[in-house]
This record gives sequence, C-alpha cells and structure tokens, in this order.
Amino acid sequence: MHTPRTPLSVGVLLPTREQAITGDFAANPLLDFARTAEELGFDSLWTGDSLIARPRLDPLVVLAAAGAATDRITLGTAALTPALRHPLIGANMLSALDHVCGSRLVLGLGSGFPVPETEEEFAAVGASFEGRAGRLDEIVRLWRTAWRSHESGAERDFAGRHWQAEGLDRLPRPLTPGGPPLWLAGSDTPRVLARVARHYDGWLPFLPSAESYGRARRRIAELAEAEGRPADAVTPGLYATLTVDDNADAAKKELEHYIEHYYGRTLQAMSTIQAYGWGSAEECAEWLAGYVREGARHIVIRIGSLDPAPQLAQIAERLLPALRAASAD
Repeated sequence: MHTPRTPLSVGVLLPTREQAITGDFAANPLLDFARTAEELGFDSLWTGDSLIARPRLDPLVVLAAAGAATDRITLGTAALTPALRHPLIGANMLSALDHVCGSRLVLGLGSGFPVPETEEEFAAVGASFEGRAGRLDEIVRLWRTAWRSHESGAERDFAGRHWQAEGLDRLPRPLTPGGPPLWLAGSDTPRVLARVARHYDGWLPFLPSAESYGRARRRIAELAEAEGRPADAVTPGLYATLTVDDNADAAKKELEHYIEHYYGRTLQAMSTIQAYGWGSAEECAEWLAGYVREGARHIVIRIGSLDPAPQLAQIAERLLPALRAASAD
C-alpha cells in the first residue's frame, strides 16, 4: 500500500524530567532550551507528564511558557496522561493553551504505562487504573465534542460510559477549529493499532526496531481505510532516545547512566521495549533513517543525558541534515 510521502519533521524533548533527577526545577533553562531548539531549526518541542510516578513540572504550564518564548516551533506533549485531570478541566486548559501557542499545539496522549508507579499515581488522584485505555478514548471523544460544540448543529452534551456533561458550548473554544491534533502514544499491539486508526490523528510509539515499526505503520494505514479514513489520516511519529558522541563507547556509557537514573532499570532491559541509539551524529542519523524508510514522518528525539543542552547543537548541525537528506531519497 502506498502512503503519500510528507516532509519529515524532527523535534526534541524538553529536559523536564532530567531537572527532577538533578533536583533543579528552574524554568529559565527550559525556556533557553526552547529558544535554542527553535533557532537551530528543530520543527517541534515536546514535554512529558507525570505527577508522582516520575515527578516533573506540569507540561501544560511549561508549554504555555515555551509558547510565549518562541514563534514558530510546534509544541507538543509526549505524552500527556489525561486521566490525571478532570476531562472538562483538561478541555478548558487545552483550549487556553491552543490560544497561547497560536495553533502550534499537538497532543500526544497516553493511557498510563503499566508499572506500579503509574498505578500509584492514578490512585493518588482518584482515577481508575483498570480500563484506562477505554477511558482515554472516551475523554478524547468528550474533548472533541466540547471543541466542536460551537459549530452549527453540533452536539452540546456528552453521554459516555464514564463521563457525562451538558452545555459544553459554554467552554471556551480552542483557536484551532475542532481542537489540536490528538496522537496516541502507544505500542504496536493489534488493539492499539485499531484505536489509532479509528480515533487518532497521529501515532507516537517507541518501537525498538524499524522493521516492527514499518509493519505496524502499514497496518494502521490499512485499518484507517477500513474505517473510511484516508490511508494517510494518521501521522506516523516516533519517540526515540539517543546519545550523541563521536566515541561510541562513551555515548553508550552516558546513555546507560541516564536510563538507570531515569527508570531504575538497565539499558539492556529497556532496549527490549524502547528505541535507543548512540554514537556519532551520523551513526544516529543512519539508525533513525531506518525508521524513516519504514514511513516515520515526525521523529521526537529525547537526548539520553542528564545534561542534554550541549548535544543539542551537535544534533542540529550534523544529525538533522543527514536525516533529512536520507528522507528525501
């Protein structure tokens, strides 16, 4: 099946969690990082979400500040956990953020990673961990109902299995008609792929091999067409972690240090479920090019370092040109 090729976009993750690990929650370094990423030519800027599982600054507050500090760069969540907020409050906050960002917002959404820390986080806010995937899809439907409720003939009430709401047209409408794009941050299980094809505007996995990525991406296109959507209705994203150093051994050692502090698990263990690359900028570009050849069109880079800023320029100056050249082949 042929999927029309769109220009490659490459973004970078803001180091909010890294600051939590180091004990420094200062906002100004994040805004400096955001401005630098825009100046260096990155297409997008992303931040994650966690309350107590992996504590960090709130992503919506951080993106509001980054939106005010930048002009053109796309701003996104990778990933937001909607269950941690009441869906009406979430709909309102995201509408406001869409205005602050000037319609530059993309929302990568997650239902919650299946680990004890996340389950404790859900319990802390009174959210049910069981059935969380279905709850996420319902929140997405509620948000879209709210964001379209001002349109002529649109529904103004919502009646779901878990949530009911009336008078949604009283909420502020987002700047983007119908609301910002909603991507599912998920894996390649049959259920996830079906949900992506049916409900979402993009797919943001962290699959450890380009081959498995390509199979899943093609399956999403098939399922989207079966749902009556265009084959290219879903933006194929990729969340990848890399550490850049011309000395590959040094790069791997730094990445291992980062992963052990971030997850409390080894790089070897995490590499079975997530995408990790290390080495020179050119080596990392070739690794990512494998995913691009399999259809990835928006790559989100997490720099695997507790001090990621020094690698930002090297990635921009050497990796981005090589990766974009490979995408044009």
